Amino acid sequence: MLTRRTSLAYTGALGVLSLSGEAFAQAKYPDQPIKFIVALPAGGSVDMIARTLGQKLSTALGQPVVVDNRGGGSGQIGMPLVAKAAPDGYTLTVSPASFLTTNRSVFKALPYDPEADFQPISRLVNQPMVMIVKDKVKYPTVAAFIAAAKANPGKLTYASSGDGSPQHLGGLMFESRTQTKLLHVPYRGGALAINDTIAGTVDAMFAVMPEAVPHVKAGTLNALGVMSPTRSPVFPQVPTMQEAGVANLTLSAWMALLAPAKTPKSIVDQLNKAVVAAFDAETRAKLAESGIEVALSTPEDVQRLIVQDTKIHADLVKAAGLVPQ
Repeated sequence: MLTRRTSLAYTGALGVLSLSGEAFAQAKYPDQPIKFIVALPAGGSVDMIARTLGQKLSTALGQPVVVDNRGGGSGQIGMPLVAKAAPDGYTLTVSPASFLTTNRSVFKALPYDPEADFQPISRLVNQPMVMIVKDKVKYPTVAAFIAAAKANPGKLTYASSGDGSPQHLGGLMFESRTQTKLLHVPYRGGALAINDTIAGTVDAMFAVMPEAVPHVKAGTLNALGVMSPTRSPVFPQVPTMQEAGVANLTLSAWMALLAPAKTPKSIVDQLNKAVVAAFDAETRAKLAESGIEVALSTPEDVQRLIVQDTKIHADLVKAAGLVPQ
């Protein structure tokens, strides 16, 4: 016959035994390698941030963090892999904002839902943007480039890392604010786009700062204007677009860390805390040298940012007259 005490103990034991496999997995997370799927080729700024963060998290969490580049299709190859992965915290993505916002406006349909298929963990960084050219003689200033563009509508070219990318958005904003018409040349990633800009294959690029910094400092590219309210400490000699004569042209490309939807809150919270700790003073200073601003946030802030920027970018794409592909 069971006494009250033994009955309670028995009931408690049953409760422990009835813990689901999911709850047990959460309790010991992480106990295996974590994968970052980056839906862009290696060598660009998103890849660089993913690898920097991966190294820090590997040390903090005691498990390897592997970066798996799945570039192509403006994110439509890599992002669905994360959306369909098990929501257990072992498959994550470092994504540029464009895959979560602008893609909805430039494509008729996506193989993933930017809002419903992902659980944000934290925004990571902002990347101010800068207009760069190869030909310093032909295009010494923003005004000279605008004059050439107006004299040759649809002839001057600019590179981007793909349709709907921050570089593409920068080009659309430039056209809108200057009443010019340029020819967009999309590539499969920022590294490929910057290489062809250096080679002179395209006339210009509206690049994220870390893509441009080493080449401008080396003298192989010329920075005409930064798309920020104030001058960049990395390029103090380069005017803002406002100073260069183009009003209301500011753009900063952000990145975020996301997991598949329905990832348990305990894992999301653990990862968020680890991310905040990863961007220590030393890491922040190193990123600042490339013009990258650390901008951490709560998961809820990322979700609000996705909704907000999706509308802003949709209005811009519509104003530019782009027909979804």
